[in-house]
Amino acid sequence: MKIRFLLSTGALLLGSALSANAQNKSTPAQLQLSGSEISFTTRQLGVPVDGKFTRFAAQITLDPRSPQTGNVAFTIDTGSARFGAAEIDAEVPKATWLNVAQFAQATFQSTVIKAAGPGKFEVAGKLNIKGQSRDIAVPVTLSQSGPTSVATGSFTIKRLDFKVGEAEWADTSMLANDVIVKFKLSLLGLPAL
Repeated sequence: MKIRFLLSTGALLLGSALSANAQNKSTPAQLQLSGSEISFTTRQLGVPVDGKFTRFAAQITLDPRSPQTGNVAFTIDTGSARFGAAEIDAEVPKATWLNVAQFAQATFQSTVIKAAGPGKFEVAGKLNIKGQSRDIAVPVTLSQSGPTSVATGSFTIKRLDFKVGEAEWADTSMLANDVIVKFKLSLLGLPAL
């Protein structure tokens, strides 16, 4: 009797622990905006021009030990692009550039997440800017300290693929086609590496 009771109690406890662990893995991490940033760099007449987005949100579900089950979804408010110069900041929302009136958000949705080494992942998915969708692959490095995980990485896009900088600004000798995007995301709630 005692053995049967102990076995059934042990099975219940183990089942509860596994269930809690599974729920943990499927719960989206919490993005900590205070420790996160998304920046970008292009070149005008060969001179680097830096900017950043100040408003963005993410839904990230990732078990580092089973990344293929994860999901990453991003939303960036295009009207939050800032270069730190008033005249440029006033131009960027216009139709020639990000056309914020018609396309208030840029989005990314993952399709596949793969391990790429210890603490490293490749997140493939669709990036949509200004109504144009392209497949991209983003390398991500994940580090952890206590309850906080920090995801960092960078990737390059072609601005003309997304119709950013049209008309006379389509001339890549004036403004480079390549835009380097860098990110640092502070997250709470990811399982341990």
